[in-house]
Amino acid sequence: MALGLELGWSAVGIADIMLEREAVGYQAWLAAGHHGEMEYMVRHGSKRWRPDELQPGTKAVISVALDYWPTRAADAWSTLGDAERAYVSRYALGRDYHKPIRQRLQHFAERIASDIAPHEFRVFSDSAPVLEGALAAKAGLGWRGKHTLMLSRERGSLFFLGDIYTSLELKPDPSQRDHCGSCTACIDVCPTQAIIAPYRVDARRCISYLTIELAGAIPEAFRRPMGNRIYGCDDCQLVCPWNKFARSTALPDFEPRHGLDHATLVELFGWSAADFDERMQGSPIRRIGHERWLRNIAVALGNAPGTPEVLAALATRRNDASALVREHVAWALAMHGAA
Repeated sequence: MALGLELGWSAVGIADIMLEREAVGYQAWLAAGHHGEMEYMVRHGSKRWRPDELQPGTKAVISVALDYWPTRAADAWSTLGDAERAYVSRYALGRDYHKPIRQRLQHFAERIASDIAPHEFRVFSDSAPVLEGALAAKAGLGWRGKHTLMLSRERGSLFFLGDIYTSLELKPDPSQRDHCGSCTACIDVCPTQAIIAPYRVDARRCISYLTIELAGAIPEAFRRPMGNRIYGCDDCQLVCPWNKFARSTALPDFEPRHGLDHATLVELFGWSAADFDERMQGSPIRRIGHERWLRNIAVALGNAPGTPEVLAALATRRNDASALVREHVAWALAMHGAA
């Protein structure tokens, strides 16, 4: 829709609400336990693949994309290659995307009502039981890559998705065909082999899940492969050939804050709970809390060079109040041969 592009969305498409075929694959994924501890993915039943159950009266879905790649961030590969620095997934370096995208979606939906036709609507941005990727694919915004993320020939995969459930009867856009071909770059690069087959990810092995969604201890088998990734993982996107077409964000909201694109692990490990709460205000990282933040960094410090600074930082939390932090600090010290 021309109006959506005029309002600054990177791409806009229209999908119908028939998701029964997509629901079969989703339910099989759940049945295999690949969602791990993300129980919210089980709740709500058929509302997730029947938009008119979630929002009665829905006749079509307007799917949008918004580029997020930060223009001023330190080079991703260079940061991953420096074991003393912390790697934060590029989408999380700036402001939490949920609020600005919902605000923009609300404005878009209201403009449709005033400029095109009155309608009943509800907007979503990773905030409800919505099959965003399936809807984006049906709306012609791209296709699901072998890493299961949305891919576009025009902008790779480095964009957020959002949806407007509308009562308007709109003509769906044609879907795109799969353009992954024989490429297996994303599968080959995954540090924990979480992409267990093309188009299938076992979240329980995924570093994004381990550092963000998992509440307890990170399984030891995955600690070494985590490297210096303390929040999320971008490897499967960084190697994707289609991301040579990725576009930088036009929004200052998504640019790095508090030097997170180049901060050292020792520096971040020294943050108190108050520091964390203050500096992560408005960041998607804040939702994991200070305890999991320290857990993740402790693992990364165990994978870092055993410098005096690294060992001293770990020693400061050897007797941390949190048993979870103490466990991961003990593992990290053991990796350095420290008693």
